[in-house]
Amino acid sequence: MQLTYPHMGEAYIAVKSLLDDVGVKSIIPAFTTSSTLKLGSSISPETICLPYKIMLGNYINSIKAGADSILITGSCGPCRFGYYGPLQRQALRDAGYKDIDIIILDPPREGYKKFYEALKKVAGGQHSKILPAFMNAYKVCCEVDSLNELVYFIRPRAVNKAKIRTIVNEFKKNVINTKGSVQMLELINETKNLIRKIDIDNSLNPIRIGIIGEIYTVIEPFTNLNAEERLGELGAEVHRSLTVRDWVRNTVILPATGRKGFKLEKKLSRPYLPTLIGGHSQECIGHAVHYANLGYDGLVQIYPMTCMPEIVSRSILPQVEKDYGIPILYLIVDEHTGEAGYQTRLEAFVDYIENNKPASCPQARNGRKHATFNTGLPH
Repeated sequence: MQLTYPHMGEAYIAVKSLLDDVGVKSIIPAFTTSSTLKLGSSISPETICLPYKIMLGNYINSIKAGADSILITGSCGPCRFGYYGPLQRQALRDAGYKDIDIIILDPPREGYKKFYEALKKVAGGQHSKILPAFMNAYKVCCEVDSLNELVYFIRPRAVNKAKIRTIVNEFKKNVINTKGSVQMLELINETKNLIRKIDIDNSLNPIRIGIIGEIYTVIEPFTNLNAEERLGELGAEVHRSLTVRDWVRNTVILPATGRKGFKLEKKLSRPYLPTLIGGHSQECIGHAVHYANLGYDGLVQIYPMTCMPEIVSRSILPQVEKDYGIPILYLIVDEHTGEAGYQTRLEAFVDYIENNKPASCPQARNGRKHATFNTGLPH
């Protein structure tokens, strides 16, 4: 088996670690570009979600590189992501890729036996290695979050911002040649040490912006046009509301111990959206309220055009903006999103916040605290 999987931010780092640990050869898709999107769009319905099109492009590139199987997470509830696996399997067959196997890793709430059986299929004959490999991959997720937190803190304060960009890009390249979770954790730690050596201006007090929205577009840099990097280089300290670690912890690990995932976020969203409508809409609203309570200066909601749950979130967030006095920038992305206009909107948003700070209502200004969605903080 030569297994591939779609790009979604740093997910490939953890998945590669897991597959290396169980002895399965994996093919990391080429990093997503406009050509990837064009390739996936050519065999996709025009109005389907942007992530669907990009993932198909990832698969085709990996198939051309020798992949014969695809691993994708599943979903349930009123969101089209739950249909991705079956629809993409048919799309690939119609495009002539008839012998490709798609392994769908449905959430454990659909049944842990089903979830474990899918993992066993991924691992081949190495069943005894599944659990330790999974937990080591989770450690990688946690350390990647910690690395990102460090980057978010250093980037707006760096004297030479090009240095941090170079280090991060080099890290992404080195991941491909790293084998197993032990080496991956060593690489992450080495990268942290390099970032800590970057000269920073401690006199700066950057504005803080939380990034909220649909999980794929929040995490995958191609779809959000590197929003984190752009905002950081504009002088903002950002924080991403959703990460791969968050997804694993809240949809796999916590339910396995009888606890509910995203408990805080759903509690905070209840006055605005008391019921599940699919995707991460409740989490999006909850994150917005939490960031406001932590004293953040602004929020950016990013979501794909036609994403039904996030369209609902978009209609609710103006009330959150009004209640907490926190400005929100709404960015819808699709294959026609223009980079120049996107950059202009981010620049204008940062300028607006800096020129009006502090403009939020008193209850949202309760100190310069760090968000607590992720375990990793600068250290």
